[in-house]
Amino acid sequence: MRGNEVDAEQIRELVDIPNGVASRSIFVDEELYRRELKEIFGRGWLMVGHESQVPEPDDFMLSRMGEESVILTRDRQGELHVLLNSCRHRGMKVCRFDKGNTRLFTCPYHAWSYTTDGALVDRAGGLFGVPGWKTHYHEALDKKEWGLISVAQMRNYKGTIWATWDIDAPPLEEYLGSFRYWLDSALNSRSGEEGGSTVLVGVQKWRVKCNWKFAPTNFIGDAAHAVSHKSVNLANISPSGSGRRDERAKGHYAFGWPELGHGGLGFTPRPEEEWEQGSVFGRFPEVSEYFREVFEKRKVERAGETHYQGKGTIFPNTSFHEDQPRTIIVHHPNGPEETEFWRYYLVDADAPEFVKDTLRHYFMTYSGPGGMTEQDDLENWLYASDASKGMIARQFPYNYQQGLGYSEPFDGYPGSVWCGYRETEQNQLIFLKRWSEFMQGWNWDELMHRTPRPDYVPFPLKSTEATEEAR
Repeated sequence: MRGNEVDAEQIRELVDIPNGVASRSIFVDEELYRRELKEIFGRGWLMVGHESQVPEPDDFMLSRMGEESVILTRDRQGELHVLLNSCRHRGMKVCRFDKGNTRLFTCPYHAWSYTTDGALVDRAGGLFGVPGWKTHYHEALDKKEWGLISVAQMRNYKGTIWATWDIDAPPLEEYLGSFRYWLDSALNSRSGEEGGSTVLVGVQKWRVKCNWKFAPTNFIGDAAHAVSHKSVNLANISPSGSGRRDERAKGHYAFGWPELGHGGLGFTPRPEEEWEQGSVFGRFPEVSEYFREVFEKRKVERAGETHYQGKGTIFPNTSFHEDQPRTIIVHHPNGPEETEFWRYYLVDADAPEFVKDTLRHYFMTYSGPGGMTEQDDLENWLYASDASKGMIARQFPYNYQQGLGYSEPFDGYPGSVWCGYRETEQNQLIFLKRWSEFMQGWNWDELMHRTPRPDYVPFPLKSTEATEEAR
């Protein structure tokens, strides 16, 4: 497709949902990547950061939305903002520090200055916020019209900050659907209270020469790739002190949300009082006792409520683990052949320091560029990207047929389908289905399936014949 502008019909042919195959071009093609920035990253809801990273007035941190540099700020009145990191005068970045506290962002090019709510100021340190405003602009420049660009919508969801450039995008909760119950299991405190998480220490950032879609389709529930982690499993890095991590996840099922593009591995809903957490920190008795007390208290106080728990991917580029390790990773695109990963580690804000310290050490051992498990994944994605670039390689599609046609609607999570007992590729196919719909340029009524399309391709489900035998 190089050198040619792709149209909707071409994109529709790249992901063959009924047959469970997808062109390698979607992972390597420059023209498709440029379209992704507009149709996906220019419209979808993207995670920007966590409120705990900007706790005080005038705090800020740099983040990203697609390839755009943005600033997450808390203004002097305590309100949160997400602002494009680009001066309105000549486009220079007004913020070049990862985080900090400031009353003003002053452009180093021509000294236009902005407050932490994005407003172009009248004065800065005795100088006009726009140098020469009176003498050279003759007071004709309307500074209210020339503040920093703000996102179209922003939402603080249980401490995580989400934003979109599209004013017509649906509310975040509608965009997440019932998949938000799994996100809640990562963000809510271990006692079950709403929110209560904080980012532990900071954010790990690193770059890998792979396409950004490899990671979310891996974290959406690619259980079969556990073979890559065999050496890690044998090393028994789990803090439980017994068993291997590839044996502890029994009871997980694969679920997908075909109309939203989300999915992952999780448990069926059950009463809180029936939930058994198990001892996952056997090597650390104090930590194990702390979590045992928290969960026992939760079972009593939350009796009668429903327990939801799972891990997975929120379309397009945010993935999370709800438990061990408790973490969020955002896959930022840096062109079709490079991804910048940002991994956030979460812990209850009121957890004792010895718990936070134990978790910090375990998280670093497990995840991130130095983590034993993450290194395996990064190697796979790097070589898969590299091996898919060639003229011959591009002629042969990727196969997503594992479990094809065996998914079933699941009422426990409205809008979801049960894809199977972990080993399935249908949640990955669901992600690619959503990718295709966005890339074809569907409007939001069509994307949220309020307006039918004649070319709509339904996700292949199992026939209506008896399914319990298959289970």
